[in-house]
Amino acid sequence: MASHPAILAESSYPLLNAFWTMLWLFLWVLWFFLLFRIIGDVFRSTDLSGWAKAGWSLFVIILPFLGVFTYLIVRGSTIQQRDAAQAKAVDDAFRTYAARTLNPQAGGATGSAADELTKLSALHDRGVLSDAEFNTQKTKILA
Repeated sequence: MASHPAILAESSYPLLNAFWTMLWLFLWVLWFFLLFRIIGDVFRSTDLSGWAKAGWSLFVIILPFLGVFTYLIVRGSTIQQRDAAQAKAVDDAFRTYAARTLNPQAGGATGSAADELTKLSALHDRGVLSDAEFNTQKTKILA
């Protein structure tokens, strides 16, 4: 009695081999994440000249294992500092933008001049603004 080929294929690949295959796949993906992280750090570094960036890039591409491990030894301690500085710069830029956008007295605009004049006119029509206040605000918007 002959066995079915699919059953033979399943039994010839034990669970331990599947574990080793998954481990090697994980290490391979981890290696690429590390490699791309290093290349990204090289290009984002403001303290490296163009020649130094080119040198590190060639070193990491031509001799990847030696290049990555050398980079981690030489510049690895400052990767976190550069990341923190970049995150702080992005956060400061966002906070400045949000403050200008949400607070028109800080120099931000809340809409177009036509929108502002429409709102101002509605306030004047309801009697919230006097004629003098309306003219003053209209002059500011049109200026």
